Amino acid sequence: MLVSYVTYVSVIFVLMQEVTATSRHYVDRLFDPDPQKVLQGVIDMKNAVIGNNKQKANLIVLGAVPRLLYLLQQSSSSLELRRECSVVLGSLAMGTENNIKSLVDCHIIPALLQGLLCPDLIFIEACLRCLRTVFISPVTPVQLLYTVGCLVHVLPAVHQFVPLFTPEHQTVLFNHGAIQNIAPLLISPVYKVRMQALKCFSVLAYENTQVSMTLVNVLVDGELLSQVFVRMMQRDQPIEMQLTAAKCLTYMCRAGAIRTDDTCIVLKTLPCLVRMCSKEHLLEERVEGAETLAYLMEPDVELQRIASTTDHLVAMLADYFKYPSSVSAITDIKRLDHDLKHAHELRQAAFKLYASLGSNDEDIRKKITETENMMDRIVSGLSESSIKVRLAAVRCLHSLSRSVQQLRTSFHDHAVWKPLMKLLQNAPDEVLVMASSTLCNLLLEFSPSKEPILESGVIELLCSLTQSDSPALRVNGIWALMNMAFQADQKVKGEIVRCLGTEQLFRLLSDPDTNVLMKTLGLLRNLLSTRPHIDQIMSSHGKQIMQAVTLILEAEHSIEVKEQTLCILANIADGNTAKELIMTNDDMLQKIKYYMGHSNVKLQLAATFCISNLIWNEEDGSQERQDKLREMGFVDILHKLTQAPDPNLSDRAKTAMQQYLA
Repeated sequence: MLVSYVTYVSVIFVLMQEVTATSRHYVDRLFDPDPQKVLQGVIDMKNAVIGNNKQKANLIVLGAVPRLLYLLQQSSSSLELRRECSVVLGSLAMGTENNIKSLVDCHIIPALLQGLLCPDLIFIEACLRCLRTVFISPVTPVQLLYTVGCLVHVLPAVHQFVPLFTPEHQTVLFNHGAIQNIAPLLISPVYKVRMQALKCFSVLAYENTQVSMTLVNVLVDGELLSQVFVRMMQRDQPIEMQLTAAKCLTYMCRAGAIRTDDTCIVLKTLPCLVRMCSKEHLLEERVEGAETLAYLMEPDVELQRIASTTDHLVAMLADYFKYPSSVSAITDIKRLDHDLKHAHELRQAAFKLYASLGSNDEDIRKKITETENMMDRIVSGLSESSIKVRLAAVRCLHSLSRSVQQLRTSFHDHAVWKPLMKLLQNAPDEVLVMASSTLCNLLLEFSPSKEPILESGVIELLCSLTQSDSPALRVNGIWALMNMAFQADQKVKGEIVRCLGTEQLFRLLSDPDTNVLMKTLGLLRNLLSTRPHIDQIMSSHGKQIMQAVTLILEAEHSIEVKEQTLCILANIADGNTAKELIMTNDDMLQKIKYYMGHSNVKLQLAATFCISNLIWNEEDGSQERQDKLREMGFVDILHKLTQAPDPNLSDRAKTAMQQYLA
């Protein structure tokens, strides 16, 4: 055994020596003084490395890359040599991730980008192929791509290998004249050039106001760019072109550069995108059409109404859940296999579009829920294996949950709270935010789902959300608790306070996010409603609550925050025993007096309401409270407020004054 092992190692060693010697020979030829021999050496190297990862690795280790890059960049190198060098580098890049790292470390990217300035199209194409291979690798730092201004001269070709555009990248390209360089290519006689230019505009305009505002004024051969895009959406154009042109106009519209009621949006872009949703199109086209349409009309109720009545869109989307059907017209087995694997993308797109369609209009929501098996499909979508489908399904559910009618009917009939609660147990933050937003609506007072959700132990889950690092989750957690506490019985309120804990409650009252603070104040206000509840909670936590109220009224907060805080104080003033916490706190009474004389009517009204509750005649001790407040000057202020220009404020002051006259 020992002899055979030694023999084996010897053979391997000899083979390695031979491979290394061969590789060394290729590298040595790159340094030959004869340019023709160098060219032939590069050509031979090109043939040797094709499909041979070991040879590629050897050449990189032996230092071939720096020499190839040197030859590539030398103006004295022949054009043919530069072409062949770029091809070899592209082949080396097709190897392992280690190969890519080595190429990047040798500064291949700047060299290839510089090569793009060469007038020779074959050389440019070879450089682009190599760049594309480098940039689609996860080990390449993509930001390197956006630092070279010369890139814009070949942007249409570059578009296809850009994995990610950020606003910073868009700005760099915009500042380097990308728009002026690309615009003329939209009327190129070559379809591929027109198409790549169009794709570039879609990438540059996405969520970018500066670019979009510039695009609306661009002229291409005397015609506005938006009109060029409209022509590209005509039915006689290739589907790819129609879709991409529609995306360009969609992005410009969403960025505020084109009005939502502009004819190019209402009569051209929207119908084009609805058309793309029909069953005669390929799966990818239907997905892209639906998702772009959802994005276009997301903030605009009028576009939602138009889309819902165009080409039976709501019913058309139901087909997205049946694809491919058992009687599918697809005869290509490979295509059928592809579509089966990607059918979840159709479901995701349909949920997104339904969510957008139903986000504002009650009639549209009704139409969606009445679509065949729609609620069952949403419930199924909430437990799909694809996280994207689950997110889209819960978005759709959230959109429909804004309807009082649907909460009382479809949501109750299909017990959607059950899969929703399951989804909340273990999900990424993005799904949690949308699911908890939906839960907020299901916990509204008129929702039949409120009781079974309460019985499922939801309070603990919501309290845990209030401790999240995500402001959106903290808001939703406290919002849901606020809805739950509205007109709740003492048992539910006590459970909320116990589970949340006073420490966390007061931590939320000092949350840096105003939305969290507002919802926490809303929760506190709902907890402190009905006299027995007010007195019970204030007897246990009165000191801390009064301290929190004081801090908020003294700090720099918005009018809305202070109004809500004064309303809480008014609720406390309505308690039988709780009101003494205000009456024995002269500092708090002075604050109420200050806000009664404030310049903001909302604050005056809330503060006056508080005093009105304190002096109400029918309650024990009212005479003593009235006397003390008279001594502090509150009657004089009330008298002035009876003459206030705001009718609500003057009426409230008159009602309070009547307590003194009774």
